[in-house]
Amino acid sequence: MVARQQTEPIVPVDDTYYMKQALMEAQTAAKEGEVPVGAVVVCGGRIIARAHNLTERLTDVTAHAEMQAITAASSFLGGKYLHECTLYVTVEPCVMCAGAIAWAQTGRLVYGAADDKRGYRRFAPQALHPKTVVVEGVMAEVCAGLMKQFFFDRR
Repeated sequence: MVARQQTEPIVPVDDTYYMKQALMEAQTAAKEGEVPVGAVVVCGGRIIARAHNLTERLTDVTAHAEMQAITAASSFLGGKYLHECTLYVTVEPCVMCAGAIAWAQTGRLVYGAADDKRGYRRFAPQALHPKTVVVEGVMAEVCAGLMKQFFFDRR
């Protein structure tokens, strides 16, 4: 019998598992003094990109976790479209990130905490690609708690 290489990871393929991975990125961001937003991109049951906010380190207001993750995933796949991918992000994307998610034609967006002040739903609820499936509120309390604690500690 010939041994076969396993191509699928042995991990649960539920939204909570991947949101926990995004939360790990958000915690890294917080430790680096960045607003604690983390993101992962999953394709075919594999995490193909991990990112967190880098706006302070790069002195770049566009260096949001989602933007970094989309760029890394596109590079990994060798193409600009993420049709078969899911983007997990700890906080509802802003309008800029929603635009990037739309341009990448991301198949699915899953986010944790809502952002009633700066989230895309407030300013541009139609910003995403019409085929993008959105799941909101996965681990919302944990994601929101991380943000609240970060800003509480900075005061």
